[in-house]
Amino acid sequence: MLGPADEFPIHQLPQPIAWPGSSDRNFYDRSYLNAHDRSGDIFLITGIGYYPNLGVKDAFVLIRRGEEQTAVHLSDGIDEDRFNQHVNSYRIEVSEPLHKLRVVLEETEGIAVDLTWNGLFDAVREQRHVLRTGNRITLDAQRFAQLGSWSGVISIDGEDIAVDPSVWLGSRDRSWGIRPIGEAEPAGRPAHPPFEGMWWLYVPMAFEDYAVVMIIQEEPSGFRSLNDCTRIWRDGRVEQLGWPLVQIHYTSGTRIPYGATISTTTRDGTPVVFEVESKLAVPLHLGGGYGGDSDWLHGVWKGEKFTERRSYDLTDPSVSGRSMFGMVDHVGRAECREGDGPAKQGWGLFEHGALGRHDPSGFTDWLTVAP
Repeated sequence: MLGPADEFPIHQLPQPIAWPGSSDRNFYDRSYLNAHDRSGDIFLITGIGYYPNLGVKDAFVLIRRGEEQTAVHLSDGIDEDRFNQHVNSYRIEVSEPLHKLRVVLEETEGIAVDLTWNGLFDAVREQRHVLRTGNRITLDAQRFAQLGSWSGVISIDGEDIAVDPSVWLGSRDRSWGIRPIGEAEPAGRPAHPPFEGMWWLYVPMAFEDYAVVMIIQEEPSGFRSLNDCTRIWRDGRVEQLGWPLVQIHYTSGTRIPYGATISTTTRDGTPVVFEVESKLAVPLHLGGGYGGDSDWLHGVWKGEKFTERRSYDLTDPSVSGRSMFGMVDHVGRAECREGDGPAKQGWGLFEHGALGRHDPSGFTDWLTVAP
């Protein structure tokens, strides 16, 4: 169980790096990255995850163009070399930690990717995220986030799409800890009170002079279990912005937003208002492996050297009808006004999910939709 990382003085426990500090089956270590060209015509989302207590590692590439969403899934048995992040034909190379990465998918099922990430701003550590179901911790995670640009090429069925760093940007996060993964566990005694849902908002955006990373989670009553809004300046300064007041603009008859108005303040009370709009939506549970995905879940054992490609027609009612019942990532455009100053334009990720009951939104159960 020794690996190359054991040669370095980075241990936190008296055991090999490949052994997680927790015996919880749900321990994970994952990267998430997205890329778009600000047009609303294409959105690529990708990631790699290690699940040492399940003996699994996996990766995915998810691309939406027009009304089609295409996913490539890769899975294999875990190994001990954490400096060589790879799953079959997919790999992430860390060229300059916290600044520069390379993401490669060698041609697999007609899809290939060779992209280089350059951080536009410093990575920022988010608040530790802890949730309990009854007495049990079901989520205990640490993350850092970053906004950056992309260069390289995306190939789809023989068509090469040039990725120009002056246009293409995105966000990424690294997270590790405990969260539900893999096959479903035996239920045991039903939780009391039962799980009634969650409301989630994650908005990392890049502007000319600064980036903003906002992360909010609310219980069905509207009580916030996570609340963090951070501005990162180009000179390295990190500034907290005040309690965000959020109004999500939902498309009628759905729970999918077309935009949001987010109001916050600086330390001296100056109002900072973000008008956010969706340019293209990607439901993460349609091929991305996140909660509610019936085809692919992170950490599930698929066998040695597993790969597959799946496509989703978003005009098909049987597919589009599932879209609102999970987390949805949007190509996000924002205008920010600070006090009486001029509007500044930013681009990034607008991620939202309203699952189950949420009193402030008027959602009384799992099926209520916006009027």
